[in-house]
Amino acid sequence: MYSQFVFLVAAFALLVASPLFAGDSWPQFRGTEAGVGEGKNLPLKWDAKTNVAWSADVPGRGWSSPIVINGKIFLTSVDRKGGFEDAKKGLYFGGDRSKPSAEEHRWVVLCFDFTTGKKLWEREVAKSNPQTPVHIKNTYASETQVTDGRHIYSYFGCQGLYCHDLDGKLIWSRKFDPVPTKFGWGTAASPVLFENKLFIVNDNEKDSYLLCLDKKDGNELWKMSRDEKSNWATPYIWQHDGKAELVTSGAKRVRSYDLDGNVIWEMGGMSSLTIPTPFAKHGLLYVGSGYVLDSKKPLVAVKPGAKGDISLKDGATSNDFIAWSQKDAGPYNPSFLVYGDLLYVLYDRGFFACFEAKTGKPVYERQRLEGMFTVSPWAYDGKIFCLNEDGDTHVLEAGREYKVIGKNKLDEMCMATPAIVGDSLIVRTMGKLYRIRNKD
Repeated sequence: MYSQFVFLVAAFALLVASPLFAGDSWPQFRGTEAGVGEGKNLPLKWDAKTNVAWSADVPGRGWSSPIVINGKIFLTSVDRKGGFEDAKKGLYFGGDRSKPSAEEHRWVVLCFDFTTGKKLWEREVAKSNPQTPVHIKNTYASETQVTDGRHIYSYFGCQGLYCHDLDGKLIWSRKFDPVPTKFGWGTAASPVLFENKLFIVNDNEKDSYLLCLDKKDGNELWKMSRDEKSNWATPYIWQHDGKAELVTSGAKRVRSYDLDGNVIWEMGGMSSLTIPTPFAKHGLLYVGSGYVLDSKKPLVAVKPGAKGDISLKDGATSNDFIAWSQKDAGPYNPSFLVYGDLLYVLYDRGFFACFEAKTGKPVYERQRLEGMFTVSPWAYDGKIFCLNEDGDTHVLEAGREYKVIGKNKLDEMCMATPAIVGDSLIVRTMGKLYRIRNKD
């Protein structure tokens, strides 16, 4: 009897100590539920010391978001001799750099232990002088990795794409020709996976394209030219009615492709720069863009089954394949969030608004939040979280009333969207990686 008791106590202790339960992962930018976490006992309050399970130094600079699989956290970063120029918070004006740095850079893939924060391995994938410039607030490691559970796919824009196993063994790599981006801002759109295919969108000033690769060896399956200039929107796999289509946001057109690269439908009317990532909830696809200097800032909900040109006619807010639209609701950098039956929009310059997700009807108009925002909002436990560039996370009550209930400070610049796994929030700042969880 005593031995059975000891066994049960040991088993329970192992379960409690285990960082991940079956199915817990964060395999891509914003996870699989577009920024919504489903774990229990997730933290509502923290600072650089409070409710911090651990923090780890992250070398170099990068704004790729953390991903998590099999008890490991993965990041990308780029280091350079002599360090980096200080990144200024706020709007992007004045941060253009017309020439690439003359200093040697190192592109690295990093792996940390989820439980302890120990760096398990670091792999240098390239070392050279960069061939293209980036904006002072961008980095050469801004694309978030993606994983299929066996391999990690790390995309560094025009620098290259690298496939490692979870222990850091390089499986394959692929180089890309450098291309110019608008104002030399650099790249940022993350790759996506579906079944055995890896998809990359590179919208630039010279030769924009959509690329499909075999995830096993990196070989090109097909490549389609895009009538676009620079954009930074990560594509999205929309699954419905037993089908899958690849949705890409662009300044000229939002386009949906079948998995062989053929356009299924397209929609005009976006702003002149697009960044937010599309996603689907409630049987609708949400797309939008809101460049701060543009008169067009649409937020649109698309119905399944669309074909051909589904653009809205002048003055219209819906049609056969568009359920609703709001012409001035689109955000610039942060992607929008659907939590429950409500859609929340966070705007760069410190405003927050809410709409009914199924109808587009405004619930409350733009409300002021302190700070400048690049990170996409996330949600769990009936709360919405908005992390500004100063490292302050505003905590809002989810629902039809605008109510800020707290603010959590990390006192370091933040521009990477966190990951949510189990009972933990994984936050990347300028120089650190935090695992935040309730200590009780």
